[in-house]
Amino acid sequence: MTPPAPLPLRDIEVIAPNFKRRHSGVTSTVIRLVPLQAQDIAITASAPDLPPEVPNIAPARLLSLPRSGPSGARVWHARRNVEMLAGLALKYLAGKRLKLLFTSAAQRRHTGFTRWLIRQMDDVIATSSKSAGYLEREATVIRHGVDCEQFAPVADRAALRRSLDLPEDGPLIGCFGRIRHQKGNDLFVTAMVEVFKSHPQGKALIMGRATAEHQDFLKALKEEVATAGLTDRILFRDEVPIADLSKHFQALDLYVAPQRWEGFGLTPLEAMSCGAPAVATRVGAFEELIIEGETGYLVDIEDAAAIAERVSRMLSDPQALDTMSKAARQNVLDHFRIEQEAAAIIAMYRALLAA
Repeated sequence: MTPPAPLPLRDIEVIAPNFKRRHSGVTSTVIRLVPLQAQDIAITASAPDLPPEVPNIAPARLLSLPRSGPSGARVWHARRNVEMLAGLALKYLAGKRLKLLFTSAAQRRHTGFTRWLIRQMDDVIATSSKSAGYLEREATVIRHGVDCEQFAPVADRAALRRSLDLPEDGPLIGCFGRIRHQKGNDLFVTAMVEVFKSHPQGKALIMGRATAEHQDFLKALKEEVATAGLTDRILFRDEVPIADLSKHFQALDLYVAPQRWEGFGLTPLEAMSCGAPAVATRVGAFEELIIEGETGYLVDIEDAAAIAERVSRMLSDPQALDTMSKAARQNVLDHFRIEQEAAAIIAMYRALLAA
């Protein structure tokens, strides 16, 4: 993709900062949304490192911004405390005319400092109704969306699996994301060991990176799989480049999100957009993403037995699984397209710019 021409500083209307160098959920959000929003509004990210297709100015250049934007104030769209703090510094210490917007995905009571920062914002977005409930002020709920063209079912799943060096036969159940206790990978392994007792053709794929402090956790998962004699059926794969992620979702028949805690949790949406129904714990926004019994199932946190029961039930009825697959895809098309998310946020930008 040809990198976009850099926006002249004087023309920028919206800045979406992302100061964290390590790839995170916020990084993914910025990478997904900013190029799409740039088609309708003069927006740029401000990050140390992003793919070339994302409009971006280095954080060091922020002090060089003209005091005002094309229509007066600019919008500063923060998604972390450090970025809210930077927006306040640019506004009140550097004299930049900014309207401050914050997006919250957290599902816990904020610290006193965070609550103070949020009170300084001109407006707030929550990524789910549950997140909004933890804010001590009004917020607009705008749920995340996915690129339904990139995350779409494929006609020949066996050929795709072959190209990815994955088993071509039998149902494939996925669990993607960071490898750590919070993500519940151990619950997934325990559930799959149980499921595969009655579904000998089933395979599972655990995909994601374990950082140094979580290597022992990953080692224990692999040892459990080996002890169960399922090394050739419960597969482990490191995280893949973002460009290849959708292919691995497309290869799945089912997806499991066994998290113990989550902010929003995009992976079930990405799976369902590819036609893989999801079994998920009642954390994050999962209760707002999954229609019980229609696009997947919800289970209690820590309940590996319930995960195993729901997955086994779905694998035992291929016709019902196919119906659920189509419903999962349609629900994402109807309610969770990234274009819908981008348009709703742009509407907030325009309201702030006009205020």
